Amino acid sequence: MKKIFKILIAPVTFSLLVSACHDDLDQSPIDPDSFTEEDVFSNATEAKGALAKLYASLTLTGQATTGQADIADIDEGASQFTRMLFNLNELTTDHAVCGWGDPGLPDLHGMYWTSGNDFSQAMYVRLAQEVSFCNSFISKAAAISDPTIQDFLAEARFLRAFAYYNLMDFYANVPLVTKISTELPTQSSRQEIFDFVEAELLEIENTLPDNNEYGRVDKVAAWALLSRLYLNAETWTGTQRYDDCVIYSNNVINSSYSINMNDANNNGTSYDELFLADNNSNGAQNEFIFVLNFDGVQSQTYGGSTFLIHAAIGGTMDASAFGVNGGWGGNRTTSALVNKFESNDQRGMFYTNGQSLEIQNISAFEEGYTITKYKNITSTGAQGNDANGEFADTDLPIIRLAEIYLNYAEATLRGGNGDLGTAVNLINELRVRAYGDNSGNISASALDLDFVLDERSRELYWEGQRRTDLVRYNYFTTGNYVWPFKGNQPNGASVSNFRNVFPIPSNSISTNPNLAQNPGY
Repeated sequence: MKKIFKILIAPVTFSLLVSACHDDLDQSPIDPDSFTEEDVFSNATEAKGALAKLYASLTLTGQATTGQADIADIDEGASQFTRMLFNLNELTTDHAVCGWGDPGLPDLHGMYWTSGNDFSQAMYVRLAQEVSFCNSFISKAAAISDPTIQDFLAEARFLRAFAYYNLMDFYANVPLVTKISTELPTQSSRQEIFDFVEAELLEIENTLPDNNEYGRVDKVAAWALLSRLYLNAETWTGTQRYDDCVIYSNNVINSSYSINMNDANNNGTSYDELFLADNNSNGAQNEFIFVLNFDGVQSQTYGGSTFLIHAAIGGTMDASAFGVNGGWGGNRTTSALVNKFESNDQRGMFYTNGQSLEIQNISAFEEGYTITKYKNITSTGAQGNDANGEFADTDLPIIRLAEIYLNYAEATLRGGNGDLGTAVNLINELRVRAYGDNSGNISASALDLDFVLDERSRELYWEGQRRTDLVRYNYFTTGNYVWPFKGNQPNGASVSNFRNVFPIPSNSISTNPNLAQNPGY
């Protein structure tokens, strides 16, 4: 199933739906090809190719590996969704530093970005583009009479809700646009965006299929995103929704998804299988609720897992051991993450040879441990599909079952109507996988909110959630928790709390007088 859908999202299919470079949520894509709208939406088979574009917009960067980008004014590879998710939600935290000096990149870990930051602007445009693609698809596909179109429409609505979930998280108050229009949109409040995302997911939860092709969302994905939405509700709207988080977490936990316990490469842990090149088939796929597909031949990009693998290789590291042809010498982690792991917790995957634990100079690759979590090799040790070792096959889970376990535990501790004993059992299931036995198991007395936050760090590092977690705990900007180079200070310092959200891009403000900038920028 993975290969079928990967073929659909290969760059050639970009002709099946329109693409454009635009500045705001109101702008319509423009079809660059002669393959017409009537052809694309003539039947369900053709419409499936257009649906693939909605997924591909989160996976790829344009109509070719390079040279035909969807988004202008930024390096094409850097404009890919999960690469920017890493930059905005991991690089801004204790989980990562990057030694590159690209304009705007050091600002992220130093927490001194401006409204003109290339990376926060590109994420805004990427998500806005996804909204435009989804709006276009929903409008056109609704006219097709084939009953399978209802599944497609529900998937498109999920992807649009997911885009708005991220826009709300990163930028707070953004335009809410559900139809293609040439009019400049007005700005909606975070509460309005929250209400829209919630309503969409509740409406489609029973329309989405019970099971779907690998790489496509089903009804459990809607439940999982609702779990994540309700966990953050108090932060974003001021209203607690922890009971609802428990309910939807339970729905997911009781579904057909399961924690991967298959140690396919027989190295003593089944955690690393989640991040190998055959994670679509080695057992990890049973844990992936929403996953983005990558293939070194069919869907090439300098973002995605290609970025996560190459950028973390340098110094004395052997790139071939990771199934790639070289390192980019950029990303490492801080001691704050390393120190969260006990020595027998096998989730802590660090390269230390020739690397110092502490960082004095971020630009020096040998300072800071590197992360070896992602590899372009299979469970049998084979390299991914690209014989040149340039592009990776490793799929990236956006939501996986382990996160929902942690959502349940946190919501229960925050007052949700969950069961503490169940929360402990769920945490211990993850820790049995992490330790290889029950030696890391905890009791109810050890389970508090800070433990859950640290467990989220240990389980989900470099998966694009850390900033959101720290904001929810009131740790991101405050002095309650500091890490190396937070606030651009070697030992870490607090920053102004307006940085809990990113600015509306300055170019969007200049072109749309209906938009007001977030406070502080």
